[in-house]
Formats: sequence, C-alpha cells, structure tokens
Amino acid sequence: MESVKRGIVLLLLVLTGIGSAWADRGYGHRYGHGYGHRSAQFGFVITPGWGPWYYPPPFYYPPTQPIVIERAPPVYIEQVLPAPGPPETQTNYWYYCGATRAYYPYVNECPGGWQKVLPRPPGQP
Repeated sequence: MESVKRGIVLLLLVLTGIGSAWADRGYGHRYGHGYGHRSAQFGFVITPGWGPWYYPPPFYYPPTQPIVIERAPPVYIEQVLPAPGPPETQTNYWYYCGATRAYYPYVNECPGGWQKVLPRPPGQP
C-alpha cells in the first residue's frame, strides 16, 4: 500500500512538470551548432491541464465584393471606299535604237539613246 501511495505521488509530480517542459522549446541559436546550454528544471504548477473552457471564434475578414468594370460596347465605323477611277491602260513600249537600227532586247546598248515606240501587232504596217 505504501508503494502505491509513493507511485501516485511520483506520478503527480511528473504530471505537474509536463506543462512547463512543453512550454520550454528552445535554447537560443542551437540550430546547426550541435550544442546548447541544458539544465534540469523542476517546478510545481497547478492547472486544470486542458486550457480555457471557451475559445473565441476565429476572425474572418468579410468577403470582398467583386469589382465589375462595365466597358462601352465597341463602336464600328464604316469607312466608305473611294470610287475607283478610270482603268489605267498599261502600255508596253518597244525600245528602238536608231544607231543600230534594232530593237531591245536584240541590242543591249544604244549609243544614241533609246526611242519609245508603240508596239504593233504582227502583220500591221
């Protein structure tokens, strides 16, 4: 019976120290150094062990209103094309060299200059 009482007292002492052991988490800059200042600490804390009865509800920001930008509908402007002009007649000229008495491309160079000549269909004078 005496050992049961000692066990209960020892268990209660251990349980009272658990809260302070969990509260102590760090020893300064111990990350990556491999050493730290460690010491054993004992304390006596009387707490219910389960925290406060009431937790306030979490704060939520109010939902944001969507931003709607109404754009004007696209405006189409019909442009009137200018009236087509009279059809241009494309006249191909023959080039005559008076010094050699021949036409281009039979003669590549003309010392006296080229003369524009209206083309004539074959068989017409």
